[in-house]
Amino acid sequence: MPKKGKNIYLRKDGRWEGRYVKGHLNGKIQYGYVYGKTYEDVENRLTYFEIVKLKTNKVDTLENISYEWLQIQKPQLKVSSIAKYLNNINSYIIPYFGDNKISNITRNDVTVFSRYLLEFGGIKVNGLSPKTVNSILSVLKNIFEFAMHEKGLKITDISDITVKQSQKPMRILSRQEQSRLSEFLCSKPSPCHLGILLCLYTGLRIGEICALKWEDICIQEQYLYIHHTMQRIQVFGKMERKTEVVIQSPKSDCSIRKIPIPNEVLQLLIPAQKDRSAFLLTGNVYSYIEPRCMENRFKAVAKECGISGVKFHTLRHTFATRCIELGFDIKSLSEILGHASVNITLNRYVHPSMELKQKNMNMLSELLVTK
Repeated sequence: MPKKGKNIYLRKDGRWEGRYVKGHLNGKIQYGYVYGKTYEDVENRLTYFEIVKLKTNKVDTLENISYEWLQIQKPQLKVSSIAKYLNNINSYIIPYFGDNKISNITRNDVTVFSRYLLEFGGIKVNGLSPKTVNSILSVLKNIFEFAMHEKGLKITDISDITVKQSQKPMRILSRQEQSRLSEFLCSKPSPCHLGILLCLYTGLRIGEICALKWEDICIQEQYLYIHHTMQRIQVFGKMERKTEVVIQSPKSDCSIRKIPIPNEVLQLLIPAQKDRSAFLLTGNVYSYIEPRCMENRFKAVAKECGISGVKFHTLRHTFATRCIELGFDIKSLSEILGHASVNITLNRYVHPSMELKQKNMNMLSELLVTK
């Protein structure tokens, strides 16, 4: 219900609408509007704009320009992206640079900042991964570009500053491990186990399986319709920082896709069908399993199967690798995985086994002519 003093109202179309003061023009108040599915969604978004209003003024500090940049970007960003950028700004960029003017920050300052993050930037004074540091630097670069091109400030070009990333070997299940896992999941049927099996044989991401509902599974035409993902994001309120689970469309159009269901998996899905509006992992309309919990459940299952050193994403790596071993067309596999290009599929997820390498090398034997 609306609270006294809050400009939040329930619209006729079922959405909630919130109003905030953007500024003044010719003596008249200019209002901005935000929308959400729930009262709390709108309240959190209004809180965000109140923070921005307090932070944004004419002083060209990195802090103020950061919030101004984010405010302008917000209409075209997903809630999860806003939360990620805001976390990078509040947790890393502002604490390090403080209220320094953006024009006073040098390339060397940014380079030292990136080294600091690598060594001490994480929780309990542990360093952050190169991937995370590059993500933070990406936000900082966008803020600098905004200051340069939109505000006309003379600042240092930091666009080429980056941290070198070494690609770690990806863990994939051996055929024996995959067989043990599959047998275990089939021997102890449950919605959660069915979801794990589905990921192993379709390559779904953890956020995609958590958001999957029975209405997204077309039994007759034998395909999954992937158009939502679930994740836990940070929400910054007035007095505290908290997290919440959001279900939204994927960040890229190529991740919205139809995935054919293998025949054997389809036979397991048919008798397990629930209410069309229910989540697959729970069989319930009102309850779900979030990615963090799903990760823990998978690790528990893997332990029972005697499989170690794995994460939920290992299922996706394994699926892609098995497909290559079986001779899948790369373009088809790339679309099934929801990748923007074939190169992503080849470079990130496909890990030829020694068995496959030997098989390919043996093909050369046909060219060898012996007397």
